[in-house]
Amino acid sequence: MHDIVADRPALGSRFHRLLLSSGLANLADGIGVVAWPWLASLITRDPLAIALVGVAQKLPWFLFALPSGVITDRFDRRRLVIAMDVLRFVTLITLSAVMLLPGMLPVIPVEDFPRDLLYALLLLSALIVGFAEVLRDNSAVTLLPAIVPHARLETANGRMGSLETVMNMMIGPPLAGLVIALALPLAFGLYGLAFAFAGLLILSIPGEFRTERPEPRHWVAEIREGTAYLFARPLLRDLALGLGVLNAIEVMLLMGLVLYAQEVMGLNSAEYGLLLTGLAVGGVIGGLLGEPILRRFGASACLRATIACCLIWALVVLLVPVPVLVWAALALSAVTGMVWNIITVSLRQRMIPPHLLGRVNSVYRFFGLGTMSLGVFLAGLSVTLAEHFMPRPQALGMPFILAAILSILLLAGLWTRVSPKALAAFDGR
Repeated sequence: MHDIVADRPALGSRFHRLLLSSGLANLADGIGVVAWPWLASLITRDPLAIALVGVAQKLPWFLFALPSGVITDRFDRRRLVIAMDVLRFVTLITLSAVMLLPGMLPVIPVEDFPRDLLYALLLLSALIVGFAEVLRDNSAVTLLPAIVPHARLETANGRMGSLETVMNMMIGPPLAGLVIALALPLAFGLYGLAFAFAGLLILSIPGEFRTERPEPRHWVAEIREGTAYLFARPLLRDLALGLGVLNAIEVMLLMGLVLYAQEVMGLNSAEYGLLLTGLAVGGVIGGLLGEPILRRFGASACLRATIACCLIWALVVLLVPVPVLVWAALALSAVTGMVWNIITVSLRQRMIPPHLLGRVNSVYRFFGLGTMSLGVFLAGLSVTLAEHFMPRPQALGMPFILAAILSILLLAGLWTRVSPKALAAFDGR
C-alpha cells in the first residue's frame, strides 16, 4: 500500500452530509439484519423458507448489478440515491402497516414451508428493497470520488466504513432486537424512516453529479465496455471473483447463525443483536486504523488475513459456540474485512475513469456481490438436506462446515494472486 501523503486537503461539508446519510442508511440495514430473518422465523421454522427471504434481498445483486452501472453513468447519481431511499421507505412502511392488520402476524410459526399472504409480502418487499439497494449503493460509491480529493480516498473510505459499521452492526441490530421485543411492525417502521432521513441528507448536497461522457449507446454495449475494462486488468478481475466467493462465505455464516444462535446457543432476539455487535466493533477498529494497519502489514497480508478470519469464524462457531468467543471471532473477521474494503474500494475509485466508474463498479459488484444469494440459498439448503441424516442441532452446523471448506479453497486460490508483486500493479497515485 502507498505511503500517506503529507498534503491532506479538507474533506468538506458535502462529504460529511454524504457520510451522515450513509450512516443512516446503514442504521436501516442494521435493523434489517435482525428484522428480516426474525420475522421469517416467526412465520416458519423451515430453514429453506427463511433462507429464501435472504435470497430475495441478495438476488438483485446478480440480476441488476450490471444494468445499474449503465443507469449510474447515464443519470444524476445524487438523484438516483434519493429515489432509491424513497422507494425503500415506502416499501417498508407499507409492510409495517400490513403487519398491524388483525390476524396477519401468526401466533405460532408453522413447521413446513409457509403459504400465507404475509410470507409472500415479505418476499416481495425484500426483493424490492434489494433492487433499490443495488442502484443506491452503486450510485453512492460513484458520488464519493466526485466529492473527495483523490489523495484522501483511503481516509474518506475509512471514516465512511467506520460509521457504516457502527450503525449497521453496533447500533442497528441491538436496536432492532429491543424494538422487536416491543412490536415487530415498529421495527420495520423505524427501518423505513431511517432511509427517509438518509435521502433528505443527500437532497441537501448541492451540485450536479452527471458525468461528461459520449452519447449513450445500447445498454449491452455499455456493459461490455465496463466488463472489458475490468477483465483487461487481471488483478482487478481476480479481486472481483475472490470477493464473490468471500461474500458467499460471509452470508452463509450469517444466515446459518440465525437459527444456530436461537436453537443451539439459546439466544433471544436482543442477545442475538448484541452478538452481532462483534462485527461492529471490528469494523470500527478496521475503519479507524485501516491506514496504520496497511502500513504495518501491507495490502497483501491484509487481503489474505480476511479470508483466514472467515475460516476462524466458522471453526469457532462449530467447535466452541460460546457467545463471547463467537463475538470475538466476528470482531476479528470484521477488522480484516474492513481493511479489505478500504484497499479495494479506494483503488477502484482512484484508477477507473469517472465516465466508466459506474459500469466498472457494477461489473465488479456483479461478480463480487452477485453470489450472496447463492450463499444464502446454500446455507438453508444444506440444513434442510442434513436434517434427513443427522439431528437438527448438528444439521444447523452445516453452513459453517461449508464455509470453512470454501475459505480454505479461496485462500489457496488467491494466495499468489494477491502477492505484493501483483498488488504493485495497482500503484496509481
